[in-house]
Amino acid sequence: MPIKKTTISDVAKHAQVSKSTVSQYLNERFEYMREETRKRIEKAIKELNYQPNNVARSLKLKSTATIGVIVANILHSYSTQVIRAIEDTLNENEFSTIICNADDDPEKEKKYIETLLARQVDGLIVFPTSGNQELYKRLIDSNFPIVFVDRYVSDLNADAVMLDNEKAIHLAVEHLLTNGYEDIAVLTTSLENAVVPRLERIQGYRSAMDRFKLPIREDYIKSMDLSVMKDGIAELFQLEKPPQAIVSGNDLTLMEFLKYAAEHNVKIGTDVGLVTIDEVPYASVHNPPLTTIAQPTFEMGEKAVELLLHKFDSIKKNDPKIYRFDPSIIARKSSEKAGAQL
Repeated sequence: MPIKKTTISDVAKHAQVSKSTVSQYLNERFEYMREETRKRIEKAIKELNYQPNNVARSLKLKSTATIGVIVANILHSYSTQVIRAIEDTLNENEFSTIICNADDDPEKEKKYIETLLARQVDGLIVFPTSGNQELYKRLIDSNFPIVFVDRYVSDLNADAVMLDNEKAIHLAVEHLLTNGYEDIAVLTTSLENAVVPRLERIQGYRSAMDRFKLPIREDYIKSMDLSVMKDGIAELFQLEKPPQAIVSGNDLTLMEFLKYAAEHNVKIGTDVGLVTIDEVPYASVHNPPLTTIAQPTFEMGEKAVELLLHKFDSIKKNDPKIYRFDPSIIARKSSEKAGAQL
């Protein structure tokens, strides 16, 4: 025999109030409700184990208490760490999360945006690809709540949470110089799609070399697809004057460099110094342990949620801005050099 599901009528009868009063309680309309009435309804809900119909409520309130998160590439350690912070913070605020991975594909990203909008999510937190500018513009112009993370979309007036990418590269270059390295190369993934962090990190490399009065060698700058990254690294070490040290632009380029070093018996910390942007889970246990430029991932995720929720609560809208977070260096053996004057 099927178990009879508790209804709003059962709660009303148990609490000795009308159905409309229970409905007001469920929709958090407490302005004209006595404290004693609220407590009776709350007690009735607990005693009867009443489960509200959230789908029906969302239709009435025009809210699903759900946020869509679209990440450009979930393989990045940074992305997974920030997403965890976003999900935790949204859960604390009683929002559910739908997470989508765009694989750096604007078409896939567009499909996910349309799917999430069809599911009536209350807002979007997006690590954007380089496409879909017009779609984002329409959303922003219609006051749909949206916050960008890690990147911003050019010519759009929207909140974005990002690392201070130039400062990150400056920290890496300065640290290598302090440890006795001067011939420093930089690796990033392809600049073809004008992904903002990659562009800023290359610009940061140039400005850092200029700041420390070091020559900028174009053949020390390798920005390419991961599929051919090892070829670019090989070119570096075949130069008449190969670099003494490498700055890796993210965890994926780091992995390509580590593969190359292992295959060609390049000893990190002995033959070449290494600093990478993004703290990776294996950094402290790698041999040698890897010096990293860490991003404050949890704080960045919290800030993205804070900005999004503010869009729901705020009567007076604040002007959107880019919020930059400071990197920090975690110095380990991969960037040390024998005989360096520290």
